[in-house]
Amino acid sequence: MSLPFFFEENIPADGSFFLSEGSSRHISQVLRMQEGEQILTTNGKGYSFKCQIISANKKKTEVKIIEKEFLPSTITKTTIAISLIKNRTRFEWFIEKATEIGVHAIIPLLCKRTENTHFKKDRLVAIMTSAMLQSRQVWLPELSEPVKMNDIIKRLDFDQKYIAHCTEEEKKELRTINLDPPSSRIILIGPEGDFTDDEIKSALQQNYIPVSLGDTRLRTETAGIVAAVLLL
Repeated sequence: MSLPFFFEENIPADGSFFLSEGSSRHISQVLRMQEGEQILTTNGKGYSFKCQIISANKKKTEVKIIEKEFLPSTITKTTIAISLIKNRTRFEWFIEKATEIGVHAIIPLLCKRTENTHFKKDRLVAIMTSAMLQSRQVWLPELSEPVKMNDIIKRLDFDQKYIAHCTEEEKKELRTINLDPPSSRIILIGPEGDFTDDEIKSALQQNYIPVSLGDTRLRTETAGIVAAVLLL
């Protein structure tokens, strides 16, 4: 049986430390764990720590590290830059599933046709953390504050750049692009009304490659998931 798995933002390199109140409460009151039992923890930065409970307390459980392992992330760092959408629940679903799939970073986009600019980062990070633990991963994706479309396309820190849109013009099928794995790549996913012609033109001028995600028209959050699967 797998050991219970917890996220702790600040974990020392060795020795003992106290768990957060949320983790402590779960260990003490839900799992009813006792001194001597073991758990796994991660800091979301690639490290897995096997720990032994020194004292179980609902507010301040103390554990000591008995094993530490570093698990490298994937070779290619994949960033999904995706428009915020009107239905916040669907955007949260995307955040959850993208984390489970293993994307490196998520950038909420503000486009001309973005209908909702409401953004609660703390809630989304909590959803990502839960998804990371559920899928037994040790890398928590980076989540930025919302970024304007015109600002993101000017960034120079991506080796490969794609934009997925629905206009009738020549595009490459993302599933058929077979290049040597780059160190980083980004794909832009537009809002429910798609990118404007000017936004697409601006992205192409910044060397973004126009791509298709398939033959059907996808919701924004579904397009984000399809793109993540095809790129990872």
